[in-house]
Amino acid sequence: MYLFTSEVVSPGHPDKCADIIADTIVDAILSQDPNGRVASEVFVAGRHIVIGGEVNAKVNFTHDEYRHMVKDALRKIGYKDDSHFTREQCLHPDDVEVDVFLNQQSPDINQGVDQASGEIGAGDQGIMFGFASSETENFMPAAITYARMLCDKVYNYALANPDKFGVDIKTQVTVDYGTKDNFESCRPQSIHTIVVSAPSVESLDIGEVRKIVRGLIDDAGLPKELYNPDKTIIYINPTGRYVNHSALHDSGLTGRKLIVDSFGGYSPIGGGAQSSKDYTKVDRSGLYAARWIAKNIVAAGLAKKCVVQLSYAIGVAKPVSVSVDCMGTNTRIDDDKLSAFVHETFALTPRWITNKFGLDKPSKDTFFYADVAARGQVGVSSYPWEKLDAVEIFKKL
Repeated sequence: MYLFTSEVVSPGHPDKCADIIADTIVDAILSQDPNGRVASEVFVAGRHIVIGGEVNAKVNFTHDEYRHMVKDALRKIGYKDDSHFTREQCLHPDDVEVDVFLNQQSPDINQGVDQASGEIGAGDQGIMFGFASSETENFMPAAITYARMLCDKVYNYALANPDKFGVDIKTQVTVDYGTKDNFESCRPQSIHTIVVSAPSVESLDIGEVRKIVRGLIDDAGLPKELYNPDKTIIYINPTGRYVNHSALHDSGLTGRKLIVDSFGGYSPIGGGAQSSKDYTKVDRSGLYAARWIAKNIVAAGLAKKCVVQLSYAIGVAKPVSVSVDCMGTNTRIDDDKLSAFVHETFALTPRWITNKFGLDKPSKDTFFYADVAARGQVGVSSYPWEKLDAVEIFKKL
């Protein structure tokens, strides 16, 4: 055996609640001021939610407006005021107290970001990694793909059946590659272990919980050639009781689920989170660009998997460095040439990335950052940075 594991959490997990609230603020600001600048952190603990950070925008929300954003976000996630869980078992939005500590963004940053030429300088220094793998149709690695499928299935069931399940859900999938060579060559052999933890109302027997979740696993659409229900090891609420949940029983903080948000541990990750930040922050826009490049390289057949690293200096538009690493799976073009080609072909400035993916115009017709926070920063085919519109460019190599 050669095993690799990835985990996923649902939007109802306290860390994800913090991310979603932070990106709800980003959506609200950019929807009214596309040139707005924001970087906020959200801390969720018990019935208290603290918002802190910096904003520079033409819109100025009141404390009450922020409070409404928070409560509306929690309700959309699936936390209800008429919950089937008691106020001691689960967070109720009506009970939430919100404190806001948002300051004006430093003019020292502004002068480097908003440049007279119309270019945007990077809002901070940092490194970002994008990754793609040929293991699945959407060029994401296997374990996190299947963990997401399971999490979505159980979460949607919880939304539809609030009298049975809560929305603070975790899933985990272990894939057996058989050998290290198969792992390096993107050839998963089977799904070895599945773990699902889903909160249930106190009146629901653990046997019934496990029966329901087992049915959801079997119906989640896992590939038949990898998932054998008779052989896969399955743990469902392994402690035997999972009733108390939400931020009442586990605090949440923005940026604490970077592996879940990205590639499930198959790839390096950058130094910063995406949620809570506007598009000038390259932690966000740089990840999207790097993922887009890596995905198009693999889709073009130039490699079985690919890592792209970008780095930036604060106030400087062009990346400081661009590197492509196909981990020895190149088919005909080596990493040196790919790196040079990417650096020469794509501007990769924050302005170029923003225009390419419409990052300054979140909307129901494109994407909302809060939905991206809920579903994962990469790997969802509807995101603009998931388009395969550079495949022909790379094929010409």
